[in-house]
Amino acid sequence: DDDIFSSAFCENSEKLINVHLFALAAKYYSLSSLGVCTPLEDVLEALKGDSEGATAIKPDEFMNNKKSHEVQVMSELVDCIANYCGIKQVIDIGAGKGYLSSFLSMQYNLKVYGIDSSSSNTSGAHERNRKLKKHWRAYQSRGRENLKSQSLEKANDRPVESEIKCETINEELLNNANSLQNQDQVIIQDLVSSCGFTEMATPATNTEAEADLVTGTQSHETKLSEEVLSILNVLSADAVEDFSSSHSNCGELCEEEKVQRKMTSLKTKARKSSESNLYFPLTSCITAETELNDIITDLEDCMMVGLHTCGDLAANTLRIFTAKPEIKAVCSVGCCYHLLSEQFESQEECHDQVWGFPMCQYLKDEGWCCGRNARMSACLALERVAVGQMLPTESLFYRAVLQVIIEEIYGITKSDRHVGKTFSKSSSFIDYVRRSLKKLELDDSKLPDSCIMDYYEKYKHRMNELEAFNMLKVVLAPCIEVLILLDRLCYLKEQENIAWSGLVKLFDPVKSPRCYAVIALKNQ
Repeated sequence: DDDIFSSAFCENSEKLINVHLFALAAKYYSLSSLGVCTPLEDVLEALKGDSEGATAIKPDEFMNNKKSHEVQVMSELVDCIANYCGIKQVIDIGAGKGYLSSFLSMQYNLKVYGIDSSSSNTSGAHERNRKLKKHWRAYQSRGRENLKSQSLEKANDRPVESEIKCETINEELLNNANSLQNQDQVIIQDLVSSCGFTEMATPATNTEAEADLVTGTQSHETKLSEEVLSILNVLSADAVEDFSSSHSNCGELCEEEKVQRKMTSLKTKARKSSESNLYFPLTSCITAETELNDIITDLEDCMMVGLHTCGDLAANTLRIFTAKPEIKAVCSVGCCYHLLSEQFESQEECHDQVWGFPMCQYLKDEGWCCGRNARMSACLALERVAVGQMLPTESLFYRAVLQVIIEEIYGITKSDRHVGKTFSKSSSFIDYVRRSLKKLELDDSKLPDSCIMDYYEKYKHRMNELEAFNMLKVVLAPCIEVLILLDRLCYLKEQENIAWSGLVKLFDPVKSPRCYAVIALKNQ
């Protein structure tokens, strides 16, 4: 196969002469074709076994569609891994504003520490948490009011009896459990249609509400139906208590039942106290040498996760995972390959530095280097281009001509400064160049508008050529990403304390181009 694909290039000039063969070779060496990925369904099935996972809810309204898709898929997997390993603590590296962290704590009742190097991101995570709690309390309050009003109406219609024996009360409790189902369905329809309530549900209330219901009917060995539990998923424990008390306080309860209710109430209060804040945003810069005990005082057996950890952070996450015995599992989705540090990119030797690439011993022995241009190409999104989301050709053209101007007029071939998102703020090419020069702190007074436009007209006819070149980069992108991801997987395979490791495609690549997770579990 290598011999066939090599004929895509001219032996003498090494120029590309067969684009079709080049595209086939790129496809052949992509992750989807190599067969090295483990299907997500297989992983979930192996982790869950015969147990049923938590009923999934959609992420909250404070996320866009892309983030919502990522958080929903990854949080289910993280919960399965945590259950499999018997752990309740999760460390979210590069947590940003806490989208994944808050959902893991709310939906799956996990204790999550979200660590980010940016204090503004941590502040944003706190603010987002505040909004979530504000809306959550409002939805809870509305649910309680609806439930109370309905129970009050029913209480007014019920005939008063002079004597109610304990046996009769217990029988009525059973009837209430059945009638609750119908009322719950009405309430949940109202909540869903009016405010998307189920998207805000927290797992803490699930267990509290279930405990109260089971206590109320346990003496008759009766379980509520799934429909009843579905509404309890979005109602607090005291809402259920209010409903049941309106039916059962009309007579004296059995002594045993009183004790049961008291114990359940105490347990619920204790649980509320301990679980009142399951998500803790922290600010810290994570490196391969980071001591988590210095950041998290109550560190226990846990797992590390990272949703689009940037550059070297993805590699350092794996290194910390292998080095710390408390960390039992890792699930990391990296991004920003262009920001990776490479050991063999520079001729200077830095023996003490920890590099982002390569990680595995095989590529280190080979002295492998990608280079910045290749890493930049690895960030491109082939699947998006394939469905018609074309590359921003005009902005790329502006950037290319700007580089020519800077080299020829100012004699600068390399700079640590960045132009950033100047194109979207510019009204024309002249405006773009002048804004960019100011960002680079270059004097634009010696560059008249006519000179700028001369450069534009000189290269305008090559815009199609630039577009074709960038399309070839897009086609090659998955092959470069394969190299980076397989390097990380091989690094895990080289460790002795890893029970299983693999690459798993988590996301729809059109919605989220960086869709592959590196997952590993340690020997138990």
